[in-house]
Amino acid sequence: MRVLVVKTSSLGDIIHTLPALTDAARALPDIVFDWIAEENFTEIPSWHPAVERVVPVAIRRWRKNLLTTWRSGEYRACRRELNQRRYDCVIDAQGLFKSTWIAHWAGAPVIGLDKRSAREPLVSLTYQRKVGVSWRLHAVERVRILFAQALGYAVPTDTGDYGLDKARFRQPRPHGERRHVVFLHGTTRADKHWPESYWQQLCARVTQAGFDVVLPWGNDVERQRAERIAAVSSQARVLPRMSLEGLAAVLVQSAAAVAVDTGLGHLAAALDVPALSLYGPTSPALIGAYGRHQIHLSAKGLPMPAAPVEPRAMAPLTPTVVWQALLPLLGAAT
Repeated sequence: MRVLVVKTSSLGDIIHTLPALTDAARALPDIVFDWIAEENFTEIPSWHPAVERVVPVAIRRWRKNLLTTWRSGEYRACRRELNQRRYDCVIDAQGLFKSTWIAHWAGAPVIGLDKRSAREPLVSLTYQRKVGVSWRLHAVERVRILFAQALGYAVPTDTGDYGLDKARFRQPRPHGERRHVVFLHGTTRADKHWPESYWQQLCARVTQAGFDVVLPWGNDVERQRAERIAAVSSQARVLPRMSLEGLAAVLVQSAAAVAVDTGLGHLAAALDVPALSLYGPTSPALIGAYGRHQIHLSAKGLPMPAAPVEPRAMAPLTPTVVWQALLPLLGAAT
């Protein structure tokens, strides 16, 4: 049985889909998946053993200049690649008009969420089969139910398994090298950032406790922030710009990670890395890092500090509060 999965973005959403593939592979041993993903995220699906082929798309880039896209032939080449194989069905795990548009390229029956469950309700009109899933469940569990009902097996009741082999990323650690903690400090929304001065204070505490701090980055703004955070300690360093696979190798070797609400926090969870995730304006209940050794720390309900700190939504998560929550993870790593 060959199934095409359409989940183009974002990083966290793609990672949330992986446990559903693990469920399906256990219930249907002969199943094989192909996956359509945005070009920047194709590494992630390729790591799952049930995925045979990842087809990149570039909807974000294509929409910026439709005429150039058409002239380049890139769009037509993508459609031709999908038509090279026959699929038993297509699962649109995104639930958007842009995803169903792509899903129908394959020429196979498309299964997706019904109008009460999809992010864009009218998209359900385009599906041959529809699945209802409660919005009250975590995103991982929603996708697991979608796959189970689409493919005809019982919905598993255990904790989802991302199905990733950490050994593929692990590298020998030099003898005597200090363990490191990864600071995943970058996120898209300004109000989800943890204050930079807080990062600096936490960096000082972590390095004084005998751990190095490493800071990845994805753009110039993040790199500059990483450099300012690392400047507080000689045991902190800014990583070179790297691929998702390169960052995965750093994460699996780490003692722990500290993350804001960001896709890289979900990557840490998928790799079973002990992580502390910080939430201010968002809630971890439905989209928080999912898996073992994951601690969610929410600013809601905590007292606001007297000193003005921006963003205000994250201000109650002071370095002392975060340090106390991080200590159990570091203790388990020693």
